[in-house]
Amino acid sequence: MTTNSVQTETSAPEAYRYRWIALFVILAVEVMDLLDALVTTIAGPVIRTELGGSYSLIQWLGAAYTLAMAIGLLTGGRLGDIYGRRRMFLIGAAGFTLASLACALAPSPGALVGARAVQGLFGALMLPQGLGMLREMFGPAERAKAFGAFGPVMGLASVGGPILAGWLVDADYFGSGWRMIFFINLPLGVFAVIGALRFLPESRLERAPKLDGLGVLFAAGGAFLLLYPLVQGRELDWPVWTFGMLALGVLAFGLFAIYEGRRDKRGLDPLVTPSLFRKRAFTGGLALGLMFFASLIGTGLVFTFYLQIGLGYTPLKAGLTTLPQALGMVAGFIVAGAGLAEKLGRKLLQLGTLVMILGTVVFVATVHWAGAGITPWHLIPALLLLGIGMGLAMAPFFGIVLAGVDDEESGSASGAITSVQQLGGAFGIAVLGTIFFALLPGAVGHHVDTSADALRATLTSAGVPAEAQPAVVSGLRACLTDRVAEVNPDVTPPSCRAQSSSGPDLSGYVGEQVRAGFEDTTVRTSGVSVLLLLSAFGLTFLMPRQGKPESDH
Repeated sequence: MTTNSVQTETSAPEAYRYRWIALFVILAVEVMDLLDALVTTIAGPVIRTELGGSYSLIQWLGAAYTLAMAIGLLTGGRLGDIYGRRRMFLIGAAGFTLASLACALAPSPGALVGARAVQGLFGALMLPQGLGMLREMFGPAERAKAFGAFGPVMGLASVGGPILAGWLVDADYFGSGWRMIFFINLPLGVFAVIGALRFLPESRLERAPKLDGLGVLFAAGGAFLLLYPLVQGRELDWPVWTFGMLALGVLAFGLFAIYEGRRDKRGLDPLVTPSLFRKRAFTGGLALGLMFFASLIGTGLVFTFYLQIGLGYTPLKAGLTTLPQALGMVAGFIVAGAGLAEKLGRKLLQLGTLVMILGTVVFVATVHWAGAGITPWHLIPALLLLGIGMGLAMAPFFGIVLAGVDDEESGSASGAITSVQQLGGAFGIAVLGTIFFALLPGAVGHHVDTSADALRATLTSAGVPAEAQPAVVSGLRACLTDRVAEVNPDVTPPSCRAQSSSGPDLSGYVGEQVRAGFEDTTVRTSGVSVLLLLSAFGLTFLMPRQGKPESDH
């Protein structure tokens, strides 16, 4: 999912004949991108169950896509400037469609994650081209109407995406199960390719900047070196080399900054204009975007873990449960677009962030106090608040950050901030997902300890001798904590195999302790989300008070 922000273009002297049809073609690929950013979160647990592998597969389904998108966006727009936006749009749309087919037919976890990364790369190639062409096809009088169409369409996709994913997985059409969430991209992709061939105009810059291939390698290498150990480190028990990778990732970004500065001094086109890093609004905006989108996307993953693994919701029920958040986000965007963004500027960004914090706190309180009796109805107020805050904060974000850079730097700044938006999502998935599963065994063990008396009473009523009960309790505790700590949930830990199958039926007790462990872990991990949002709120004070008008960026 990306937010529009591209280089300033000179509008055509005459309106392009097929501009409105072209708008629908461009909207089709935007919908494909948004759906693919949403549906795997809902379908992730089912995908892991069918394909096998560890819970990190669910993290990689989102992180591989957003990381590849983040890296690709650094050069996607520039490739269109050099080789033509229509050509790059066609390549991107065709590649994204074929990658979707590869996802749908993936025979293994590794193949699916690889196909997701390819999707992200082609998505980064096609998305900037459409937005650039729209600025050329529509004159100033119609441009606002054209970009205004994005709000309702993207809002509808964000509302319907999770529900559509849950419905398709549960319906199991033609025995395809989760694979149908990728098959639905095929008609959209074919429409986009045919529509682009027929209705999109040729478009490129007369003086196109040169590619900075080595800069891309530094940025991509740094991001991967940081992300991989964050996702896999817990499962590998944090060997020394994972910390080495983290250190190398930081070093790679340092080398990237040095290299870009030297490239700029030699008069070559840098990937990111070095002068931007001397501007408080830009550097603050990068940090703000990283914190904000890490919280937003990471919290969505934690919510999926809680609903589908902890509470046992089906994908459709989980998708319907998230509906208030999507509706709230649409409402927030509508309110912001009705004049609040221009009137309040930075204050709206701050207000939206505070509403998100409030929504997260209400969510934590709801999960804690409702306990085992929680239903989707209990979650409506919290999710509605969270969604409204998201809409209010995201609407002015790009305009606020770009208001602090010079006009000649806005293109480079836009690409960098859009990339950081995706990178923040990838790191949110990695960090919050890893924290969640690191906390889970301790939470389950704590609940077994606090309910030990009730367990012993159950064992007594089942005829288990008092002298044998401590061994049963400790064995059950070891089994449950090992079970939730197991990197591959399909594997039965030795401590569970050692449990006697002839003892009393404790399935109800076991289910209650695991559910309570997921509940506590969700609460504590959501606390990390609150800390990220509080950090983002503090960074908003580095931003300009008013945003740059949409027509200027």
